[in-house]
Amino acid sequence: MIPIRTKDGTPSPRRDKQAVREASSSRVVQRPVPQSQLKDARTYQIDQVKRRFSPSETSSAAGDTILTFSLSPSDPDFPYELEALKCELRIPAGYPQGKPRILVKNSDIPRGFAINIEKGFEKMVETRKGATLLALINALDRNLEAFLSEQKAETVKLVVFKDTRHLEQEATKASSKDRKTPSPTPTPSPIVKPQPHRPYVPEESFTRDQIAEAKARRAQEIRQLEARMSRLPNYQRSSDGIVYTLPLEPKRRSMLPLGLQQVQSAQLIIPLLYPLQPLRVLLNGVDAQDAEGIEELFTKVASEKKEMSLTSHINYLTQNLHILAKQAAAQAAAAQAAQASQASPRAEAKKAEHSSVLSDARDGKGHLEVIPRPPEWSLPHQESDGSHSDDGSDYSEDGSDEEGSEGGAAGISDTSRPGSSSGPSKTSEVGTAISFPHIELHNVDLLEIRSLSLLVKCDRCKTLNEVPNLRDGIEKTQLSCKKCATEFRVKFRKELVHMASTRAGFIDVVGCSVQDMLPSIFIPTCGKCSTSFPATPGLSSVRGETTTNVCRECHSRFTFKIPEVKFLVYSYANALPRAQASRANRHEKLGLHAGEPLPNKGACEHYRRSYRWFRFSCCGKVFPCDRCHNASAESGSHVDEWASRMICGWCSREQKYHPEMCQFCGRSVIGKSGKGYWEGGKGTRNKVLMRRGDPRKYKRVGGGELRKKKEKDEK
Repeated sequence: MIPIRTKDGTPSPRRDKQAVREASSSRVVQRPVPQSQLKDARTYQIDQVKRRFSPSETSSAAGDTILTFSLSPSDPDFPYELEALKCELRIPAGYPQGKPRILVKNSDIPRGFAINIEKGFEKMVETRKGATLLALINALDRNLEAFLSEQKAETVKLVVFKDTRHLEQEATKASSKDRKTPSPTPTPSPIVKPQPHRPYVPEESFTRDQIAEAKARRAQEIRQLEARMSRLPNYQRSSDGIVYTLPLEPKRRSMLPLGLQQVQSAQLIIPLLYPLQPLRVLLNGVDAQDAEGIEELFTKVASEKKEMSLTSHINYLTQNLHILAKQAAAQAAAAQAAQASQASPRAEAKKAEHSSVLSDARDGKGHLEVIPRPPEWSLPHQESDGSHSDDGSDYSEDGSDEEGSEGGAAGISDTSRPGSSSGPSKTSEVGTAISFPHIELHNVDLLEIRSLSLLVKCDRCKTLNEVPNLRDGIEKTQLSCKKCATEFRVKFRKELVHMASTRAGFIDVVGCSVQDMLPSIFIPTCGKCSTSFPATPGLSSVRGETTTNVCRECHSRFTFKIPEVKFLVYSYANALPRAQASRANRHEKLGLHAGEPLPNKGACEHYRRSYRWFRFSCCGKVFPCDRCHNASAESGSHVDEWASRMICGWCSREQKYHPEMCQFCGRSVIGKSGKGYWEGGKGTRNKVLMRRGDPRKYKRVGGGELRKKKEKDEK
């Protein structure tokens, strides 16, 4: 390295600055130019454009070369929805002396903005003299956003109008001559009110600083929105990042109109220049007429409150959807009243004109001729002889049979008339109703039970019995109690479950009572394409389990969860005397209730520190432990399997198996560790403190080492 200072300490004459400020002209070398460009610059530059864009080439009559190609914006943050700019580059025959021109051929770009792009290209040709065609096109790509953000150029549209009034007058004169009747009195033409002049409202333009600030805020708020909503089942994002489909759960769904109570999601349209441009929202799964007023009110609120974030706008829509619905209904009613008030004078004038024409016709002064009603058009009950037509139109206007039994056709009863049914239109509300309170349906319009499995209790011996595969409308009669052999019958009548009804049907039982629902087969209907899930496999689910699958038609994901199952006795389907049951059993509390502990907190005689019940996969029934399951009467009829679900002994909520604690209340379902037992190494490991009942207290761990040492010493 060259020292900065000399040996005597004085600074070195060498400096860090450049020794020569400017190079001499003899050492400056020009940029090399290809020989083909020197020979024919026009052909060379055209070949550059061909290799870059692969355009279609044509020639005009004047000898100009026309290149047609598409220019895609290279800016990744391009704010406008433009896939490609369709350009037509005209290169004169005398280029580079002549100036090239460009024409925009996009039909979706207004002509005023296309003129801005063409004029901008002409300015670049004038300012950048000596630049190649490819360099000019690249400069156009870089400045495309600036050209489109300029004020739209003024344009004039020419409309061709052909005057045909003289032809209409000649046709009117010819028709008046051919008429034998006197010409009618000419009616005055209606006065056409001049349309109010609409002032020109120029489009709002923004500066570069405003656009940059809007882009930064939009990116930040979208990150917040995706962080909160991206894991929800109904969340979707469009490829261009403008439309976001978000789940919508109104706070007061019951206060919404019937047409809006089925809304589950909404599409949030975020413009590229948000918040400079207002938000828009589209409600999914509802009628357009019901949602149009709410969408307009939301856009108005979003434009007024630009300081709110995207998450705040979504929360506002969720909390105030019922208020927006009331405001939209009030505005629609006011508009209808105003329209009716405007239409009433016109209707009265039209009615007066019609009555005057009829009076003139009766007096013989008008040109209208009144034709009497044909006799065959009269109704059957108006005929004097009681005869009826042969076309089968023997109904009276009020729907009742006014003719006697001796003459005319016999009356048709109400049950045989079209549109009437002999049976009830819905399931009769008798028996035991099965319902799913707080059911969660995501992207599911309807949910029905294909095959229902129940756990019933015998009225005589109180033994629990299993009734599998109950179908709609099919009664199972060959059933009996496994202990006392009492016969009982069970019949299921299904209903459709949706957001407005959580009742799944009615169960008619004789000789028993319903206790619980075992794993059953369900058929959901997709909320996007309204396609039902195939009935052959169906989807198995039980209380507390979340079921997620994909539609076989549109491949969209749907989810449903049954947190709780309730049985409510409306009445007994059959007139079976219920006096056999004791009075104490009438007030017996059946089933489990969320939030209340299990009997003895779920502990049994085998495991006193286990605070839970298990649902075994082999039989689908609930037992406190494996020994209780093996001791049951039906344990020998099937192969034992491990339990995959459990019920917490503190809150009675069913859930997937967890070894130590409940996932709902957070309390421990096992006894505290370290009470003098080994417990797989997690408990007491000190043999002095270990209980005598633990076999590891007296087990000699490592005792063979001493014996091996003695044998080695003896040798």
